[in-house]
Amino acid sequence: MANRQFIAVMLMAAFLAGCNNSSDVLDVSGIKDKVDHPLPKEILNRMAAKDMPKNSPIMIRIFKEEGVLEIWKAKTNNRFDKIAEYSICAWSGRLGPKVKEGDRQAPEGFYPLTRANLNPYSKYFLAINTGYPNTYDRANARSGSNLMIHGACSSSGCYSMTDAQILEIFGFARDAFAGGQTSIQLQAFPFRMTPDNMARHRMSPYIGFWNMLKVGYDQFEVTKRPPEVNVCEKKYVFNQQPAEGSSFSSTGACPPMSTPPALSAALADYNKTYDVAYAKALRKYDGLVWYDPTEAERKALVAEQRKGRDLAYAPTGSALKAGKLMKVEDLEAKQEAQEQADEATAALKATTSVPVPQLPPPQAQAAAPEAQTTAPAPSDVADADGKKPFWKRWFTK
Repeated sequence: MANRQFIAVMLMAAFLAGCNNSSDVLDVSGIKDKVDHPLPKEILNRMAAKDMPKNSPIMIRIFKEEGVLEIWKAKTNNRFDKIAEYSICAWSGRLGPKVKEGDRQAPEGFYPLTRANLNPYSKYFLAINTGYPNTYDRANARSGSNLMIHGACSSSGCYSMTDAQILEIFGFARDAFAGGQTSIQLQAFPFRMTPDNMARHRMSPYIGFWNMLKVGYDQFEVTKRPPEVNVCEKKYVFNQQPAEGSSFSSTGACPPMSTPPALSAALADYNKTYDVAYAKALRKYDGLVWYDPTEAERKALVAEQRKGRDLAYAPTGSALKAGKLMKVEDLEAKQEAQEQADEATAALKATTSVPVPQLPPPQAQAAAPEAQTTAPAPSDVADADGKKPFWKRWFTK
């Protein structure tokens, strides 16, 4: 009896929080109408309670570090509210954007999804193509293809859900397109861009790229409407109004542009509060560095979940749980050990024809392509041993 009461309380808490994880355990093996399968009644009831028409527009938000995919849906007042949240079963690589084909990175950025992005015939149950590379990616010569949100819980650069989860996510998109939405915005972030998280990751080689994404993140937080996204000078720009007669060119100079006055005023207030909180977070993390775990380290957390499953089932654990705060000198030593291991692996490969497992590359080594497109390259000043100083490898100016 006590167990039943506990379960009832937990289900009610999930309902009140506006989250939807019941699909994690739903058996979809008997579903024959996966493309047209209606959303569960409890979701439809939640929409009615939040004043959301069944076919109103949606937006998708992803947070890698938390391993969360959110569905936001428009209310009758045209502002968006969260209607569902899912735990991402698997995503490959580490925090940071996808740069080239084969790097196993899952995309980060702003991606417009049309009806053509829906794939009802996917071998991974159902799939939604992220649209990578988008205009920004192409302007920065990034490569890659077939990066999806799909079922089957197995990823090589995708965001992979369970079959039951993608059934609902696909249903949200299908209904929104049926209501007339022509483009669904996918926002893929490394983490929630709060003052604490931005301070915790301030030493990442990707901080320049993330600060650019944060502008769009902040504007959604303020307006609760997906921002209008353009690209110029190989950079994202959000909610910018070009001067009359001018337009945006992804690789050309940005035109004269301005932010709507009401948005500017709202952002000014938002940033005042943010700056105070960020200064406090900097003091909290003084002298500490966040270690972003490898994919292998995340998988180790959930190894037990693979037992008794098909070999293709490959969940990845939480980057928050596998990562940790470290002293600067401790992380430097860890990086040096990894570099030595990589050198030993490369030397062994050069002297034998037997395949040698490739150890995950250091986070700093993956930074070079990003530094070229979002911030000036780090200094080439070397230590006495010829290697770049630790701080130069981790910081972008």
